Amino acid sequence: MSGDDSQEVLERFHSSLDLVDAIARQVLRRTARYLQLDELQSLGQEGLWSAARRFDPEQGVPFRPYASYRIRGAMLDGARRASQLPRSVYEKLRCYELANQYCEGVALDQMGPAPPGETRADAQRLLDEHLANMATAIAVGLLAETAVGDDGALTNVDPRESADRSLEQAQILDLIREQVSHLPDEERELVRRHYFEGERFDLVAQDLGLSKSWASRLHTRAIGRLSKRLRQEV
Repeated sequence: MSGDDSQEVLERFHSSLDLVDAIARQVLRRTARYLQLDELQSLGQEGLWSAARRFDPEQGVPFRPYASYRIRGAMLDGARRASQLPRSVYEKLRCYELANQYCEGVALDQMGPAPPGETRADAQRLLDEHLANMATAIAVGLLAETAVGDDGALTNVDPRESADRSLEQAQILDLIREQVSHLPDEERELVRRHYFEGERFDLVAQDLGLSKSWASRLHTRAIGRLSKRLRQEV
């Protein structure tokens, strides 16, 4: 909290504090025995302050949905960085984080009334695309965690995994890298630096001169393009 915060920012923060506790309890169910509720609440409050300060009503997204993504993202990011989690818990948390990151971009990019004349089939098609794109974001993130070094050897691979599985992961990752290279410049840099070089999303956006909201939209579009290209390859 800062003495420079406007009354508007303070009102946003205090009116949405209930979200912090609700989301903390959701995340706690995925990290039980490894994190405390008060740790998650503290991380969530930092996310809420950030959301209250950065919120732009002109974007057309209501504050509480916007804040929910930022609160959850702050908790998940902090949990992954601060804790020595078992691999199985870490991977579940990473999936949850990547899905949240993708959905934030969707909300910013697509929030609003349905287009006139949209049919049930159109809605189903959009849902199918949304789920496929979310699955792509999760898959790219998890595979990129199993980074391929300059010598082509996989690192961070569980030694119990078979050689065949390791080779398959490397081949899929090579395919993803190839398809990423065809994305528009800013989208390519966001994906490459965030997923493959492990840089924080907000820092990559800042370095590229992008607002966090615009970077989230570009990320969502990049994942959509990447998902489409990958589906054409398999």
